[in-house]
Parts: sequence; C-alpha cells; structure tokens
Amino acid sequence: MIIMSLLVLAVIILVHELGHFLACRSAGIDVEEFSIGFGPKLISINGKKEDSRSEQDIQTEYTLRLFPIGGFVRMAGAEPDDFDNPRGFNRASPWQRIKVLSAGPLANFALAIVIFIFAFTLVGLPEIVNQPILGEVVAGKPAAEAGLRPGDRVISIDGQEVATWEEMVEIIRKTPEGAARELVVLRDGQRHTFTVRPEYNASTQTSMLGVSATITYHKMGVWEGIKMGFVNTYLTTVLMLQGLVQLITGAVSPDSLAGPVGITKMIGEAAQGGLIYLLNFTALLSINLGVINLIPFPALDGSRIVFTGVELVRGRPIEAERENFIHLIGFVVLVGLIILITFNDIVNIAKGG
Repeated sequence: MIIMSLLVLAVIILVHELGHFLACRSAGIDVEEFSIGFGPKLISINGKKEDSRSEQDIQTEYTLRLFPIGGFVRMAGAEPDDFDNPRGFNRASPWQRIKVLSAGPLANFALAIVIFIFAFTLVGLPEIVNQPILGEVVAGKPAAEAGLRPGDRVISIDGQEVATWEEMVEIIRKTPEGAARELVVLRDGQRHTFTVRPEYNASTQTSMLGVSATITYHKMGVWEGIKMGFVNTYLTTVLMLQGLVQLITGAVSPDSLAGPVGITKMIGEAAQGGLIYLLNFTALLSINLGVINLIPFPALDGSRIVFTGVELVRGRPIEAERENFIHLIGFVVLVGLIILITFNDIVNIAKGG
C-alpha cells in the first residue's frame, strides 16, 4: 500500500514540476535543479541542454531526494543572490513568469484529463450487476466465515426468494442484532445452504454480510471518452472549489482535511477497489494539487502569479526582499498546517477512522 501510494504521489508531483520545467525551457529560463522530493539527495544526475540562443549551455541537475512527498524546480534568478543571471526567472517578462508559474497546476489538470480518458476508454465505467451474485467476499467478515464465495448466487434468504441485489441487501440490512440468516445459494449448478450471522452496526442500526456486488465495466468510444475526460475534470474542479469555499466559511469541518498519512491510506483503499478506482482517485488528487497551487496563498504558485499580476498593473515589481519574506511566512504556515493535519490523520487511523 505504501509503495503504491508513493508511486501515485510521485507521478502527480513529477507531472506538476515537469510543467514548470518545460515552461522554463520554453521561456529560455535556466533551471539549476529538477528535484522529486525533499531532504538529502539520493540520486543526482547532471544534464546539459544546449540553448540555440546562446553559446552557454543550460545546466540542470536532476535529483531524487529522501522524502518523495513533494518536489521542486530551482530556477536561476529566483533567489536574491542569483539576480544577475541574464537568463534568470527575475529577468523574464511578467507574462513569461506567469506562464511558468501556471504551467505546473495546468499540467496537473492535463494529467487528470488523460487519466479519465484512459479509464473511460480502456478500462471502462464500473456498473453494478443488479443480481444477487456475490462479487468480493471480505475476509474475516460473516459471509467469508460462513463459507460463501465470490460468484455465489443467492436464491433465497430464510425461505424468501430474492431476485435482485437490492432485495438481498435490504433483507440483510434489517437483520436484528445477533440474529442469523439462512441463505440458499447456487454454486456450480448446485444449491448450498449456509447459516450466516450478519455483523450489526449500532451507529447505523443496520447489518451487513461483508460482500460487494458483482461489477461489470462499460467501455466508452474514443471520442466519448475524450469528452467525458474534459467534463469530469471540469466538474471535479468545480466541486473542489465549492468545497474550499465551504471550508473557509465553516460549512465544512477542517477535520475533513487529509494530510500525507491520510492520503496514503486513501490511495491504498482505492487500489484495493481495483484499477478504475485507483485511476479515478489519482486524477482527483492531481486536480486537487492543481487547484490548491492556484490559491493566492503565500508560497503557492497562485500567490506568485498575483504578485506578478500586480507588477503588470503598477509597471514595476514589488521589492524582492518583501515578497520573499511574505512567501517565507506562507511556507512556515503551510508546514505547520501539514503537521497538524498529519497528526489528525494519525489520530483518526488510531481510532479506526
């Protein structure tokens, strides 16, 4: 689960930073380092790419660092002690800088579109088969302990015939606490009888067997998949923006936020659901990263875009020391928030949430 989570996060971050990197190349801005992760360097590769507009080579160090949650593109001219580089970020035009800053989030939106298209056309949309046929049988749950298997078709429960998945679920849900049910199932053309004691949930006052429905996948045509890729990305972005507004206004509790630990757990759960769920969750995370980075909060891409926009309006940049100090404060706040959210994740997991 951890390895899968790290791979998903690494891909999303790699695409984000690749967007910044390619935009820098397009704008003629030197990139001193392209890094995946933070902390000590694990792997370092020095790359060279000749710039046709100058005799000087663009030198870029490609690194993989110890902590893969994050990454960065270190551009020339982004720090006060490097403002003299003629091909530094600070020497580029405001519009070029806005292009570089927005390229990372836009790359995340593009990744989500590609993932959705792939999921819809090559994997397909999951559809529940509305027949009482067991799909997954969860180990350790009542159905598995009673001997039920995936593919078993439930014919009757306590002598009452069931024809659909919904009918079966409704009967099981109404099982009183501690009561047992007699299930007759069809397996390999033969009938078998099992006595199952459903698991009762006191908070919802319902019972469950620990099974899921059989899923089939409906593949879309290429053009329909492309259309749905864009539509899904747009709708997901709108929902995330609405969620942010609700979070700011207090309509949604901050406890609903997830940090690195919580996200790792959710990726693992999505992977257990199958490829389509993992792909959809990866697309959702990519959109989330794009949206978050466009927020005009200090240290994020959105804030730097705002500062550059102010420069366009007033005709001169804000003092570099003042802007960097504001971004430093924002970075400290973000690190603090990540620590608090991570602590909340750990507490929730410890409580079984």
